[in-house]
Amino acid sequence: MSAALRLTGLHSYYGKSHILQGVTLEVGPGEIVTLLGRNGAGKSTTLKTAVGLIAPRQGRVELAGRDVTGQPAHRIAAAGLSLVPEDRGIFQLLSVEENLRIAVRRGSPWSLGDIYRIFPRLEERRKNGGGQLSGGEQQMLSIARALLNGPKVLMLDEPVEGLAPIIVEEIVAQIRLIREAGVPILLVEQNLAVCSQLADRHYILELGRIVHCASAEQFRSDPDTIDRYLGVKA
Repeated sequence: MSAALRLTGLHSYYGKSHILQGVTLEVGPGEIVTLLGRNGAGKSTTLKTAVGLIAPRQGRVELAGRDVTGQPAHRIAAAGLSLVPEDRGIFQLLSVEENLRIAVRRGSPWSLGDIYRIFPRLEERRKNGGGQLSGGEQQMLSIARALLNGPKVLMLDEPVEGLAPIIVEEIVAQIRLIREAGVPILLVEQNLAVCSQLADRHYILELGRIVHCASAEQFRSDPDTIDRYLGVKA
């Protein structure tokens, strides 16, 4: 069975700065995979390269076996690779429901009803403006908008950063429901407790290179490696 998402030997640059230096990873069907690393390791650059916001100078991006390397971002999104960025990117002046309705894509298996089932808080706030939502609610809205596009793979960049623990729990539960619905997820997240709860496998990125890959079980039983690359005591 082919990977839902496969990145092979990606090299990306910001100007003359060589950020990604041969990144190779994959997300299998139905998997949640985390991409971990210290600040500046190249995690967000990996997601942006995969989704076409940065053109790789070398390497390959395959989505469900289809080569989408170097295609414009809107084509890669239409092919089914969705990125929920750190800045969330919602429309502040539109209501929650308006934000959702304009994200619906013809042929998507996701309806507004599905969204409100996973995100009941958004249904409660559906008439509120995007700018009136809390940070956690804006994050939920951003994820929900991506789902309405009917992604084959969902990529989340720091989805719980700066959020209160009770909201973090809610978003973790929602990410589980999305995976149960059959959507594979590539997750960039600094919160190791969240990563350990959710992920089937973990990659660690250091200075633009993948330096470690482990199953959830291997990762939990190897605190020394986690400390060496991430600088935290697990």
